[in-house]
Amino acid sequence: MEKFQVGVIGGTGMVGQRFVSLMENHPWFELKVIAASARSAGKRYEDAAGPRWALETPMPERAKDIVVMDAAGDIEKIAAQVDFVFCAVDMKKEEILALEEAYAKQECPVVSNNSANRWTPDVPMVIPEINPEHLQVIPAQRKRLGTRRGFIAVKSNCSIQSYVPALTPLRQFGLEKVLVCTYQAISGAGKTFQTWPEMVDNLIPYIGGEEEKSEQEPLRVWGRVENGAVVPAQTPSITAQCLRVPVSNGHTAAVFVTFTQKPTMEQMKQLWAQYRGAAQEKNLPTAPKQFLHYFEEPDRPQSRLDRGLEGGMAVSVGRLRPDTQYDYKFVSLSHNTLRGAAGGGVLLAELLCAEGYIDHRI
Repeated sequence: MEKFQVGVIGGTGMVGQRFVSLMENHPWFELKVIAASARSAGKRYEDAAGPRWALETPMPERAKDIVVMDAAGDIEKIAAQVDFVFCAVDMKKEEILALEEAYAKQECPVVSNNSANRWTPDVPMVIPEINPEHLQVIPAQRKRLGTRRGFIAVKSNCSIQSYVPALTPLRQFGLEKVLVCTYQAISGAGKTFQTWPEMVDNLIPYIGGEEEKSEQEPLRVWGRVENGAVVPAQTPSITAQCLRVPVSNGHTAAVFVTFTQKPTMEQMKQLWAQYRGAAQEKNLPTAPKQFLHYFEEPDRPQSRLDRGLEGGMAVSVGRLRPDTQYDYKFVSLSHNTLRGAAGGGVLLAELLCAEGYIDHRI
């Protein structure tokens, strides 16, 4: 197949770097444009991002000589060269809203890692294995924007992808109450131990805005499409506490759940083992073969051992047992910059292409 030409907006940041890295040898996508702030524009990507390259894998050779463009100043030029863009920028919410809409109005689809549009009713926030039907709001969004092919689609917050995947197959038993404590890696703040030495041997019991996202975003993911908009689910009741921990990559969640119709532990494990979504059914290139992996060992999942499972795109679950206050408790883990960020964005883009929402511009 002819490859889709791709741009990465915000390519010098940590998530942007991950997008650039994931384009290397991708069977469907080819990196065409990298854009960043005006201070990076005009530089070779290696010169702009090299000194702060934060990934464990080296910078792709093909990306090194790409001349960085101005994310805000070159929108028309960028849109003319690509079939769609990934967006992962560090800007104020109002600026991100304006930037993403500007690309969409240039008939350039935007697959966003940013939070700014997650509550725009006609912008789908999609985890491909869980709510692909939310893409059905795109025609209504295009009508609002006055576009033919331009639109915005977003992925959810990285923290919820450590526990929402494990809860989703269990919804048939009536999720009533959920308590979750997340233990979030420093890469979620765009940091490494070299750039954030204060996190060595430390824990910070606060991540700004994260608890609200962790309590509210699952309800939008589990919502329904109605009259061209996503209507959030009303249940379950979710309470969250989010902590930053001295781990490089991997968000872990301790989950407590009560059901209206209590399943057995064997039923839960069977549902996790059998669960498949659109990403698996369509055999998308970045999709894990097995979305949810359950570990019987009492000391798993562990961030260092299990975050890279299936290219960092699978979710690990373990320690399922009865609880004295809730029906059950368990632990789950996902790679926050792969499944939770850029990898999830790439998977969403693959789904959008497979479903025909993104086509070749020319």
